[in-house]
Amino acid sequence: MSEKVLMKGNEAIAEAAIRAGCRHYFGYPITPQTEVAAYMAKRMPKIGGTFLQAESEIAAINMIYGVASAGLRAMTSSSSPGVSLKQEGISYLAGSDLPALILNVQRGGPGLGGIQPSQSDYFQATKGGGHGDYHLIVIAPASVQEMADLTAKAFDLSDKYLIPAMILADGTMGQMMEPVVLPEPVEYKPNKPWAVTGTKGVREHNIVNSLYLVPEELERKNLERFERYKLVEENEVMYEEYMMEDAEYCIVAFGIAARVAKNAITAARAKGVKVGMIRPITLWPFPKKAIAAAAEKVKAFVSVELSMGQMIEDIKLAEECLRPVALCSRVGGMIPAPEEILKTLDELIGGNN
Repeated sequence: MSEKVLMKGNEAIAEAAIRAGCRHYFGYPITPQTEVAAYMAKRMPKIGGTFLQAESEIAAINMIYGVASAGLRAMTSSSSPGVSLKQEGISYLAGSDLPALILNVQRGGPGLGGIQPSQSDYFQATKGGGHGDYHLIVIAPASVQEMADLTAKAFDLSDKYLIPAMILADGTMGQMMEPVVLPEPVEYKPNKPWAVTGTKGVREHNIVNSLYLVPEELERKNLERFERYKLVEENEVMYEEYMMEDAEYCIVAFGIAARVAKNAITAARAKGVKVGMIRPITLWPFPKKAIAAAAEKVKAFVSVELSMGQMIEDIKLAEECLRPVALCSRVGGMIPAPEEILKTLDELIGGNN
């Protein structure tokens, strides 16, 4: 096994992308993800890759479109306002069925907001964000180790299903330093018969496009795409269950909120309250079946978020309003403390007695 190294989350994801075969990075600096671009600027020229600081976020995502069309692994990164600027290009990627990796290290909003951590881009990431009917594969790491491990996973899933993938981290995940075992490098050999790589006179021309002027053809493409989305929902859901074996109450949290929630669970259990947690790792596809199964045995749920309650809607849909769902949240760059989660639990338990 490789030795552990101490790295920032932003640096870990950049190195993991390189080791997963990414040789093309296009981005634009914005806090709190700038270290990703800085790392790529140092590493890419040394390995024969391409680093380019584009003139804007809009330019960067369209460069990703071009490289992805050629069948190569490409990545961009930004933070919340910058990802908003990329949304049209992300929709084009989805509409052209192109694999690519987008990293959003979230900051507070709306607008320019602040540079502190947030999870308030949940709706944008999981509900499309840009125009049209589409999904992204959305993955939420909760440690620097997962920042590294899930990068290769995101590339692989994007390639497999021809769906752009997004790693939805937050400022804490990007800036914190932890020991990490970096994945072993892979020799990535593109094998994408649809790519626009030149025919060499031996095949028909490939066309990468998201424009369909015949309504029936566009409908057919959308229906086919949603059949692939069903396959992702059936086969690629990832989540962690923590102390759920005997739980009477279930916390649902991802990213930094899940780490805080584990401390709250330890404290609650010390007081005799049986609490567990379901941590979504894929935010889309959301772990609906796990939430529904938990609803059959727990008394209530608590959604712990760094937003005004965006994920709580998916929890309620998954458990079909069978149990109450309370919200414990902080916004604007604040992070819920374990004591705040315990207070929400106490209020919930009082209301269920």
